[in-house]
Amino acid sequence: MPAPQPLIEFAGVSKVYPGAGEPAVDRLDLAIAEGEFISLLGPSGSGKTTTLMMLAGFEPVSAGTIRLRGQPIEALPPHRRNLGVVFQSYSLFPHMSVAGNVAFPLQMRRVGAGEIDLKVKQALARVRLETFASRRPSQLSGGQQQRVALARALVFEPSVVLMDEPLAALDKKLREEMQLEIRRLHRELGVTMVYVTHDQVEAMSLSDRVAVFNRGRIEQLGAPAELYDRPVGAFVAGFVGDNNAVSGRVAGREGVNTATGDGGRIVRISVMGREGTVAGRCSDALAAELNLTPAPAHPVSLNVRPERLRVLGGGGAGGEPDGHLNHWPATVVDLIHQGDHWRLIAQVAGASHAVPWLVKLPAGAPPAGLAPGTAVMLGFAPEDAWVF
Repeated sequence: MPAPQPLIEFAGVSKVYPGAGEPAVDRLDLAIAEGEFISLLGPSGSGKTTTLMMLAGFEPVSAGTIRLRGQPIEALPPHRRNLGVVFQSYSLFPHMSVAGNVAFPLQMRRVGAGEIDLKVKQALARVRLETFASRRPSQLSGGQQQRVALARALVFEPSVVLMDEPLAALDKKLREEMQLEIRRLHRELGVTMVYVTHDQVEAMSLSDRVAVFNRGRIEQLGAPAELYDRPVGAFVAGFVGDNNAVSGRVAGREGVNTATGDGGRIVRISVMGREGTVAGRCSDALAAELNLTPAPAHPVSLNVRPERLRVLGGGGAGGEPDGHLNHWPATVVDLIHQGDHWRLIAQVAGASHAVPWLVKLPAGAPPAGLAPGTAVMLGFAPEDAWVF
């Protein structure tokens, strides 16, 4: 059976601004299924907002094609694309009531007065603001204003709802409440949502899939768990979730071994001049390259998630290093209680110019013997590390 046609398709889409040194979006290929919630995640200037603006019709495409239900739309003006848009700034009309703001898209589409009244009531009920219809935006909180903007984007039953950092102006508590609200609406309505954010926690919380942008291209596209547990490169590993990384080099041909268990590859590297080797799973691309040319000087980056590190010994913090783990001498820099866990900051030996490593320890009583300046041993299993 052939795969269903994507609702939205970017095919070789580029955006070049006059005078820019490189494309804002560079030959983007991306297919979005109907009913999907997809987040475009990346740092400032990575191309995610430009991609959304080209889809909305607010930025022209420099090259390539954008299709909606199989039909090219790059020549269509924004109002003919049937897309709802929610901006970070809300963009509500201050002189209109809440009901007037939500009714505006229907009035522009010349919907009858009776139908407008019904649809506005339904839209406000969806976002739980039916009792606020007569208020002005200035009489609402930031979270309530964003709900009005969301109701306005949904009221005309668009094919897709586009959201550009819609929660960035809210405080942490309101952001989390609105994330739940957006998840609920997506689940209840089944509308396709394309969401731009630089907040990886937000993207992971909301999305079916996440596209991680960097310098105008997608570094990795996948489910949140896939990005976190199986990053394809150092950029994704560092941008999605907390990560510890250190530079090194391949030790030699004998340093590429077959791992036990999952059939992945182990790469042993000598890190920052330290004696001995540490091991981690190798990315497929690097493994293929090393199988062809296993040069001892090949530069690599070893990456370990903070929750995968263990304090093995030193200062009364644990027993002797486990022979089955990589272990690394380090010095405690700080220990910080963050409610649901402790954050141990440690400087690893032989990496004086590196950023200190982060270890996440379970919540509870303060771990004994981990005062600043204490010598410890950090350990991790090879299968819990990635080498790129």
